[in-house]
Amino acid sequence: MKKNVSPIYSPHAWRSSRIPKQTISITAPLPTVEPNVEDGLIAKKFSKIEKVEHDLAKARASIREAISNGEKQTPLHEDPNNLIPQGNMYNNAQAFHRSYSEMEKTFKIFVYNEGEPPLFHDGPCKSIYSTEGRFIHQMEQETRFRTYHVYFLPFSVVKMVSYLYIPETRDSRGIKRAALDYVNILAQKYPYWNRSLGADHFVLSCHDWGPEVSFHIPNLHNNSIRVLCNANTSEGFNPSRDVSFPEIYLRSDNVTSFIGGPPPSKRKLLAFYAGGIHGYIRSVFVNYWKDKGDEDIRVYISLPKKFSYLGMMKKSKYCICPSGYEVASPRVVEAIYAECVPVLISDHYVPPFSDVLNWDAFSIQVPLREIPNLKKILTAIPEDRYIKLQRSVKQVQRHFIANNGAPKRYDVFHMTLHSICFRRLNIRVHD
Repeated sequence: MKKNVSPIYSPHAWRSSRIPKQTISITAPLPTVEPNVEDGLIAKKFSKIEKVEHDLAKARASIREAISNGEKQTPLHEDPNNLIPQGNMYNNAQAFHRSYSEMEKTFKIFVYNEGEPPLFHDGPCKSIYSTEGRFIHQMEQETRFRTYHVYFLPFSVVKMVSYLYIPETRDSRGIKRAALDYVNILAQKYPYWNRSLGADHFVLSCHDWGPEVSFHIPNLHNNSIRVLCNANTSEGFNPSRDVSFPEIYLRSDNVTSFIGGPPPSKRKLLAFYAGGIHGYIRSVFVNYWKDKGDEDIRVYISLPKKFSYLGMMKKSKYCICPSGYEVASPRVVEAIYAECVPVLISDHYVPPFSDVLNWDAFSIQVPLREIPNLKKILTAIPEDRYIKLQRSVKQVQRHFIANNGAPKRYDVFHMTLHSICFRRLNIRVHD
């Protein structure tokens, strides 16, 4: 079956002030069709997908205009609804502001009704996988998005693992079969999947097995937008099509109770880490540093009872976030909540929202081979640069907040929608 899809441009194009050649067709007008002549009147009829693509073409043109014009940066100030993005923590603040506005004005998501909880339309809201459940629940409530520019497959891999995985035999075939059957049912009932072979559809998963489930459905893996916490390029994550989703461990509904921290002058500890030894990178890091007895870099497998995990983060300048079995770690967002500069130690990891956010402005990224030099790297950072890093952490914090109840502009829910929207702008679907 032929896929009626044309590529447009990379979602990373706005990192440069130059417009890539692929954007030649970005301002394409509404496609024309042969007119019908009835009673002497000429009336043009456009298909639904042509109207959708016309809306998206206008959005592309608007974003391109923002990049081309290089709209003047103004001090961070409040608009009637929220703060306008400004500063070097964004790859291109003007393009982001314009594309976010276009998303709010234009972008709509169709949520398939098929499927019953708990495997579909449901997910965990208080666990290490909580962002998966929160997003699914919020999509169910956001009726204003229930039309179509993209189509959401609302199954939860976490729930499928809970109900369909057989640990005694390590049999995961039931999970893969359930996901495949669901897609096949939708493909038979609706025209949308077959029209693009899934290119304008997306799935979302924070479970380590999310990518593996997608591999079992070839068109989903090859064509669809996959929103994944496990954003590992060595395991097939494609930054131009897939979305890196932040892993957030929500223990309660009251997120604001542990957001914030003291200013740089009150943070006396250089760096902190506490956690088990999971995966190769974390094992290398912990085994190298845990017995050093270094008072500047505190590393614990089990945090002593006299210390508070969150309290230690708030005392530290840098919070160390090594990858575990998979590349993502909830420590990254926990560090941002505590206004502690995250130190990412990983290979092949694409940080969340890196199509928009300039992670070099608010984090330190250390490759595996440099673990022995970690203290040297951190102490070599001038104080004025650290202060800028920490200030930028505070400014990007709102993009990682999972709001209880109704989502707010620029929060983690809407940032995820923005990244999905931007990937959808990357293709054009035809009848």
